[in-house]
Amino acid sequence: MPVYHVGKFRPPTYSYSTQSPKLDHPQPGNPLPSSDMVGKLTEVPVLFRLKAGVSQVQLATWSEKARGMVGQIPVLMHESGLVSLQANQPLPISIPRAKGFDMGLVAVLEKAEDVVTYATHPAHLEVHKMREELCEDTLAYDLEF
Repeated sequence: MPVYHVGKFRPPTYSYSTQSPKLDHPQPGNPLPSSDMVGKLTEVPVLFRLKAGVSQVQLATWSEKARGMVGQIPVLMHESGLVSLQANQPLPISIPRAKGFDMGLVAVLEKAEDVVTYATHPAHLEVHKMREELCEDTLAYDLEF
Protein backbone atom coordinates (compact mmCIF):
# COMPACT_ATOMS: atom_id res chain seq x y z
CA MET A 1 0.00 0.00 0.00
CA PRO A 2 1.50 3.38 -0.97
CA VAL A 3 2.20 6.02 1.64
CA TYR A 4 0.98 9.48 0.72
CA HIS A 5 2.96 12.40 2.10
CA VAL A 6 1.94 15.95 1.26
CA GLY A 7 4.35 18.44 2.76
CA LYS A 8 5.04 18.82 6.45
CA PHE A 9 1.92 18.70 8.60
CA ARG A 10 2.02 20.48 11.96
CA PRO A 11 -1.34 20.30 13.68
CA PRO A 12 -2.56 23.30 15.65
CA THR A 13 -2.20 23.04 19.41
CA TYR A 14 -4.77 24.31 21.85
CA SER A 15 -4.46 25.49 25.43
CA TYR A 16 -7.50 25.11 27.68
CA SER A 17 -8.12 27.10 30.83
CA THR A 18 -10.79 29.19 32.46
CA GLN A 19 -9.35 32.09 30.47
CA SER A 20 -10.16 32.46 26.79
CA PRO A 21 -8.70 29.61 24.73
CA LYS A 22 -5.52 30.30 22.75
CA LEU A 23 -4.65 28.83 19.37
CA ASP A 24 -0.99 28.74 18.43
CA HIS A 25 -1.79 29.74 14.85
CA PRO A 26 -5.27 31.28 14.40
CA GLN A 27 -7.75 29.93 11.89
CA PRO A 28 -9.58 32.98 10.46
CA GLY A 29 -13.33 32.61 10.32
CA ASN A 30 -13.46 29.60 12.63
CA PRO A 31 -14.42 29.73 16.30
CA LEU A 32 -11.94 28.59 18.92
CA PRO A 33 -12.69 25.63 21.18
CA SER A 34 -14.80 26.36 24.24
CA SER A 35 -12.99 26.65 27.56
CA ASP A 36 -14.86 23.65 29.00
CA MET A 37 -13.27 21.31 26.45
CA VAL A 38 -10.67 18.97 27.92
CA GLY A 39 -8.70 16.08 26.56
CA LYS A 40 -7.62 15.25 23.08
CA LEU A 41 -8.82 16.73 19.83
CA THR A 42 -9.37 14.69 16.69
CA GLU A 43 -7.99 15.97 13.43
CA VAL A 44 -9.23 14.76 10.08
CA PRO A 45 -6.79 15.56 7.27
CA VAL A 46 -8.34 14.72 3.91
CA LEU A 47 -6.64 14.85 0.49
CA PHE A 48 -8.52 15.11 -2.78
CA ARG A 49 -7.55 14.30 -6.35
CA LEU A 50 -9.69 16.58 -8.51
CA LYS A 51 -11.34 15.57 -11.76
CA ALA A 52 -10.04 17.21 -14.92
CA GLY A 53 -11.63 20.57 -15.66
CA VAL A 54 -12.61 21.56 -12.10
CA SER A 55 -12.50 25.36 -11.97
CA GLN A 56 -11.17 27.66 -9.26
CA VAL A 57 -14.74 28.96 -8.83
CA GLN A 58 -15.98 25.43 -8.12
CA LEU A 59 -13.15 24.90 -5.61
CA ALA A 60 -13.88 28.21 -3.88
CA THR A 61 -17.59 27.37 -3.63
CA TRP A 62 -16.84 23.90 -2.26
CA SER A 63 -14.28 25.23 0.25
CA GLU A 64 -16.65 27.94 1.47
CA LYS A 65 -19.45 25.38 1.89
CA ALA A 66 -17.07 23.10 3.82
CA ARG A 67 -15.90 25.91 6.15
CA GLY A 68 -19.56 26.80 6.69
CA MET A 69 -20.06 23.47 8.49
CA VAL A 70 -18.25 24.85 11.56
CA GLY A 71 -20.94 25.58 14.13
CA GLN A 72 -23.57 23.52 12.25
CA ILE A 73 -22.46 20.09 13.43
CA PRO A 74 -23.43 19.64 17.08
CA VAL A 75 -22.58 16.56 19.09
CA LEU A 76 -24.15 15.45 22.32
CA MET A 77 -24.25 18.37 24.77
CA HIS A 78 -21.67 20.56 23.01
CA GLU A 79 -22.62 23.41 20.74
CA SER A 80 -20.25 22.25 18.03
CA GLY A 81 -18.32 19.04 17.55
CA LEU A 82 -16.57 20.54 14.52
CA VAL A 83 -14.12 23.04 16.02
CA SER A 84 -12.50 24.26 12.80
CA LEU A 85 -12.04 23.38 9.15
CA GLN A 86 -9.52 24.77 6.69
CA ALA A 87 -9.20 23.81 3.03
CA ASN A 88 -6.68 24.76 0.37
CA GLN A 89 -4.50 23.58 -2.49
CA PRO A 90 -0.93 22.45 -1.73
CA LEU A 91 1.96 24.86 -1.60
CA PRO A 92 3.94 24.90 -4.86
CA ILE A 93 6.90 23.20 -3.17
CA SER A 94 4.65 20.23 -2.24
CA ILE A 95 3.13 19.62 -5.68
CA PRO A 96 5.91 17.24 -6.88
CA ARG A 97 5.39 15.07 -3.77
CA ALA A 98 1.57 15.30 -3.70
CA LYS A 99 0.98 12.09 -5.72
CA GLY A 100 -1.70 13.87 -7.77
CA PHE A 101 -3.69 15.10 -4.76
CA ASP A 102 -4.39 18.73 -5.54
CA MET A 103 -6.68 19.83 -2.71
CA GLY A 104 -6.76 19.14 1.00
CA LEU A 105 -8.51 20.02 4.22
CA VAL A 106 -8.00 19.60 7.93
CA ALA A 107 -11.11 19.35 10.10
CA VAL A 108 -10.71 19.51 13.88
CA LEU A 109 -13.30 17.75 16.05
CA GLU A 110 -13.72 17.82 19.82
CA LYS A 111 -13.17 14.08 20.24
CA ALA A 112 -12.81 10.86 18.25
CA GLU A 113 -16.43 9.85 18.86
CA ASP A 114 -17.55 12.97 16.96
CA VAL A 115 -16.24 11.61 13.63
CA VAL A 116 -19.38 9.49 13.12
CA THR A 117 -21.70 12.42 13.85
CA TYR A 118 -19.64 14.64 11.54
CA ALA A 119 -19.64 12.08 8.73
CA THR A 120 -23.42 11.50 8.84
CA HIS A 121 -24.59 15.08 9.51
CA PRO A 122 -26.76 16.62 6.71
CA ALA A 123 -24.37 19.59 6.34
CA HIS A 124 -21.45 17.21 5.76
CA LEU A 125 -23.47 15.03 3.39
CA GLU A 126 -24.15 18.12 1.25
CA VAL A 127 -20.42 18.91 1.09
CA HIS A 128 -19.75 15.20 0.46
CA LYS A 129 -22.09 15.27 -2.55
CA MET A 130 -20.13 18.22 -3.97
CA ARG A 131 -16.91 16.27 -3.37
CA GLU A 132 -18.22 13.35 -5.41
CA GLU A 133 -18.95 15.73 -8.29
CA LEU A 134 -15.48 17.35 -8.17
CA CYS A 135 -13.08 14.57 -7.10
CA GLU A 136 -11.94 11.28 -8.54
CA ASP A 137 -10.14 10.11 -5.38
CA THR A 138 -10.06 10.93 -1.67
CA LEU A 139 -7.72 9.96 1.16
CA ALA A 140 -8.91 10.57 4.75
CA TYR A 141 -6.88 9.83 7.86
CA ASP A 142 -8.42 10.51 11.28
CA LEU A 143 -5.91 11.32 14.05
CA GLU A 144 -6.28 11.96 17.77
CA PHE A 145 -3.87 14.34 19.56
